[in-house]
Amino acid sequence: MWHRERSTILAARRGATESSHRRRIWLLVVAGALVLACQGAPVGEPERAAVAPGQVLLVTGGTVVTFDPRGTVIAEGAVAVVEDRIAAVGPAPEIQASYPAAERIDARGGLILPGLINAHTHAPMVLFRGLVDDLELMEWLEEYIFPAEAEHVDEEFVRWGTRLACLEMLRGGITTFVDMYYFDDTIAEEAERCGMRAVVGETLIDFPAPDNKTWEEAIAYTRRFVERWRGHPRITPAVAPHSAYTVSAEHLVEAHRLAVELEVPLLIHLAEDRAEIERVLERTGRTSIDYLEELGILDDRLLAAHVVWPTASEIELLAARGVGVAHCPQSNMKVAAGVAPVPAMIEAGVAVGIGTDGAGSNNDLNLWEEVDTAAKLHKVTSGDPTVLDARQALAMATIEGARALGLEEQIGSLEVGKRADLIVVAADGFHQQPQRPEENPYSLLVYSTKASDVETVVIDGRVVVRDRRVLTLDEAEILARAADYRRALTMHEH
Repeated sequence: MWHRERSTILAARRGATESSHRRRIWLLVVAGALVLACQGAPVGEPERAAVAPGQVLLVTGGTVVTFDPRGTVIAEGAVAVVEDRIAAVGPAPEIQASYPAAERIDARGGLILPGLINAHTHAPMVLFRGLVDDLELMEWLEEYIFPAEAEHVDEEFVRWGTRLACLEMLRGGITTFVDMYYFDDTIAEEAERCGMRAVVGETLIDFPAPDNKTWEEAIAYTRRFVERWRGHPRITPAVAPHSAYTVSAEHLVEAHRLAVELEVPLLIHLAEDRAEIERVLERTGRTSIDYLEELGILDDRLLAAHVVWPTASEIELLAARGVGVAHCPQSNMKVAAGVAPVPAMIEAGVAVGIGTDGAGSNNDLNLWEEVDTAAKLHKVTSGDPTVLDARQALAMATIEGARALGLEEQIGSLEVGKRADLIVVAADGFHQQPQRPEENPYSLLVYSTKASDVETVVIDGRVVVRDRRVLTLDEAEILARAADYRRALTMHEH
C-alpha cells in the first residue's frame, strides 16, 4: 500500500485522531449479524442472503495481493473462506492441505485481491447516463439534473437504476459502494438482494425532493430508514445532507445531531468546485470546510466527497478531525471542478478513498479507470512522476477506502478474521502482456487491467460473480427496463 516508512508515520498521525465511533459502528454491525443469525430476519425486512453454515471456499493458485500492513504479496497463493470470514491466507500448497474438502475457485495465472470500494456514487443516476454532458457543475446540476429528478425519479426509477448500477459495479469487481440519493430504503433493498455491501445515505436537501417534500418529512424518513437497517451485516445506513450550499446551517446541525444520536456515518459533498466555495463564502463569510468546522460537523463519522478546494490549513483540520475523503477524479475533470490535492491530504494523514461519482456525470461506474486516472492526474499536475504510485492509487480503492469509510477493521485487505470480500482478476488479456502478475502486480492492476478482466467476485463469503457472469441479478431484464427508461427520457426531451 505505502512505503513502510511513510506508512508508519501516517499510521501514527492517524492514530491520534482515531475515536471509538468507527469501532462502535462495526460492533453494531457484528452484533446485528449475530442477532440475525440466531433469530432470522425481522418481519417486514428483506431476506438476508447468507452462506451455508460451515461452508468453506478456497480461492487458490493466483498471485495474492493482500494490502495488509506489511504489503504482503504471495506469488502462488490462496485465500480460505469459512462462512463469511477469511480463515487463512498463504501459499497455495499449504492452504490447500489445510482445507482439502473446500469448494475451489481456480485463480491460476490471475490475481486475488480485496474487493474494490467505491467511496462515492449515486447509483440510480445510471439511468441519466449521457443525458447531458460538457457543462460546468452548477449548470449541469441546477438546470438539468435537479429538474430531471423532479420529473422522473420515483421508487421504481430508483429500484431499476440501482439494479443496473449494481450489475455494472459487480461486473467490475466493486464489492462495496457508498451512495447518496433518494428512496434509500429501495437502494438498500436492492444492494442487499444482489449481495453487495453498501453504505447508503438518505439525501437531505432544502427543497422538495423526489421522495420527501419537506425537511421534516425527510428527517422522519431518514430516522425510520436508519432504524430499519442499522445492525445489518452488509448495509450501513447513513445520514446525507447534500452540501453546505443546499442545506441551511440549522439543518446541517440537525442532520449531524441525528447521525450522532443514531451512531451512523454522515455523508456530504464538500468543497467540490469554486462556485460552491464562493457561494458559501458570500453567505457565511467562511469557506465550506471552515464553515462546517464552525458548525461542529467535522468529525470522524464524516465522509466528504470531492474536497477539491481545501486550503493547506483545512487539510490539516480534516486530518485532525478524522474526516474521510472520497476522491472522484474523472467526474471532477469532466465538469472542470479542479484537481483535489490528494497527495497533500495523504501526506497530512487524511484517509482518502476513491469514487466514481454518479454515472450522470462520469459517465460510468468503472473504478479501475478512476484508479488509473488518479495515478496519472496527480503526476501531471504536480510535475512529479513518483507522486501517487500504483500501489498507493490501488490502496485508495481497497484499504484506504475502507479507512475513509471507517470500515478498515472489516474490509479492505485480505487478512484473517476480516469479511470475505475478494475478487479474482485475469491477467491473460492482450492489453496485459507480457507482464507477469507476480513481477509487479500493482503496475499490472493499475495501468493495464480493465473492469472486464474481473472473473470472480466474492462478498461475505458468497460467490456473486463467477466466470464474468453476475449470479444475483437478471441482466436481460435489467437492460430491457433501462432501455424503457431511456426511451421515456428521450421522449420527454423532445
